[in-house]
Amino acid sequence: MIPIGKRTLALGAVATLLAVGGAVGTAQVGQAASATPTCQAGDLYLSVGQPQGAAGSFLYPVEFTNTSTHSCALRGYPGVSVLTVGHGMIGTPAARNGVPVTTVVLGPDRTATATVRTNDPGVVPTCRATSAYLGVFPPGSRQQLLVPYHLRVCGAFDVSPVQPS
Repeated sequence: MIPIGKRTLALGAVATLLAVGGAVGTAQVGQAASATPTCQAGDLYLSVGQPQGAAGSFLYPVEFTNTSTHSCALRGYPGVSVLTVGHGMIGTPAARNGVPVTTVVLGPDRTATATVRTNDPGVVPTCRATSAYLGVFPPGSRQQLLVPYHLRVCGAFDVSPVQPS
């Protein structure tokens, strides 16, 4: 018996797969080439859904709707800030809430949601000035989207990653 190292064995296995399974390799390359592109700010319409109260907090669904004619993907946390009429930031941006991230593929006219949370002013009396806008950077984008929205941040201010709606 001839001793064969792990590296030699692995290289032999790869060569065998390439020789025998050429069609499999081609299918994988085709799939990689057609990977879903990241949603750009221009692909998305931003809105805020109906807020809900929960244990001394208010939850605001920030909805990203794909307005393009192609599918695109969102993965991660959006950047969310409350803004003045002149688009100046009021305080610091929302913190990430630590929920695991998934990739959401949005077909045309499909929506993904991230949830912004702040405290009820009756529970935490320290509040920022009420915003005129929400400024939102979609995950993976450097372009901010603005939506007119009056939000008063009190105490906590955090955001979840995007999730399918």
